[in-house]
Amino acid sequence: MVTETPLEAEVRRLAGSVPDPELPVLTLEELGVLRDVQVQGPGRVTVHLTPTYTGCPAVETMSADIERVLHEHGVPEVSVVTVLAPAWSTDDISDEGRRKLAAFGVAPPRPNRGPDGPVPVTLSVRCPHCGSTDTELLSRFSSTACKALRRCVDCREPFDHFKEL
Repeated sequence: MVTETPLEAEVRRLAGSVPDPELPVLTLEELGVLRDVQVQGPGRVTVHLTPTYTGCPAVETMSADIERVLHEHGVPEVSVVTVLAPAWSTDDISDEGRRKLAAFGVAPPRPNRGPDGPVPVTLSVRCPHCGSTDTELLSRFSSTACKALRRCVDCREPFDHFKEL
């Protein structure tokens, strides 16, 4: 295992602090799309991003935002590389990211796998407003392709559900 240098850790912190353009309540680090940071030499940095899905239109904005933040902090040459393998999964969202999604009113994705393999998946989605699991699907797609629109049968409030991938 290679240990990050203090400079790489700082660049990772800065790049990871960029808000997701579609879910600004989450940072790119919390969303789990920031894969790697490499200092190539004095003033030269490469950042690897994995989009939430291959055709994600937000990856261009993410890249531009990372470049802007790193330029503002004195890194003159920034290269953001899109990496498709291994594919991003909703399991890559941090615990803090899941907490922030719920607090924002978006039902976080259910975990797909645990440390020892698959986790039994229930079909219920918990309402982020009242906690009920009596919810219904209104549309497979919501404001972004990675979210579905649901409604709670108990409190009748609609909400986004970040789909499991």
